[in-house]
Amino acid sequence: MAILNRLLLAFILLPLLGIAQYTDVINSNRPGLSVSAYAVGKNVVQAEFGLLYEQRDHGLLNQDSNIFGGDLSLRYGLLLERLEVNYEATYIRQSLNFNNFGLEETRTNFTRNRLGLKYLVYDPFKNPEANKPNLYSWKANHKFNFKNLLPAVSLYGGATFNLGDNPFYPEDATLSYRAMIATQSRLTPRWVLITNVAYDRITTDFPELNYTISLSHAFRNPKWSIFAEHQGIDSDRYSDALIRTGFAYLFNPTFQADFSLGGSFKNTPSRMFIATGVSYRLDFHKDQLIPIEEQDAVGKIKKGAMKKNKPKKIKKKKRKKKKDDIDF
Repeated sequence: MAILNRLLLAFILLPLLGIAQYTDVINSNRPGLSVSAYAVGKNVVQAEFGLLYEQRDHGLLNQDSNIFGGDLSLRYGLLLERLEVNYEATYIRQSLNFNNFGLEETRTNFTRNRLGLKYLVYDPFKNPEANKPNLYSWKANHKFNFKNLLPAVSLYGGATFNLGDNPFYPEDATLSYRAMIATQSRLTPRWVLITNVAYDRITTDFPELNYTISLSHAFRNPKWSIFAEHQGIDSDRYSDALIRTGFAYLFNPTFQADFSLGGSFKNTPSRMFIATGVSYRLDFHKDQLIPIEEQDAVGKIKKGAMKKNKPKKIKKKKRKKKKDDIDF
């Protein structure tokens, strides 16, 4: 009887992965600048670091420059599976030549330095029963499905910090604000579409509207993936349209390396850049136990489903008398 009670208690406290962000394999925002709608998972620490080089020439001003730098993103799953705190920074050194005057200038500082929170508000894959694979059809599991266009959606809010005498943003205050909507659609098991729309430096004289559209594809060997990305920037200070492409390689579930390159469509200035980097995570995630009385039911139980069906009455057919039958 004691064993039966223990089994019953174990069943009542059966753990489920509630609206899980967490995956066994690292989920990096690199390569590219688009941000995933999903968080890294509760108690997961993730670092994404890269080096970059850019050649920038301005045709009208007769200027050219070389830029070296590094970028860093630190991500942590805070308190909830859906919530992530992240810090993003890009620090560069620009060697600028003014060809009309024979002058050279060196500028160094942060072009990106912000801290924010991201929260997943909608996940189309919340219900595991509605997204089970078809065990009888490989084609059904890999074909395009219109319901996959419905994206996961997250909201981001944060602050941008302008430290010291920054030559890239001399008019900006020390503190300004940033808001963003990030969406992510799994078109097929191998194709993922991400979109970001951000409004940055909101309280400054030069607020910036920024959008990013990224499409990534995983090969048959899932360690390799490629991506293509378009970014648009609109501000009174600077506007541009950029494209990027590149690949990533997964060495193991916690370590990824990447390479990317890209450029701009105009010559005021023209931009050509390359970047390479790595992503690494420390996994302290533990599944949360959810008592069965607090779990959401996958489907409704029909009224009367537990009632036993009454056996159907079998009508007895009257036996017809044959000629050979004799009545006594």
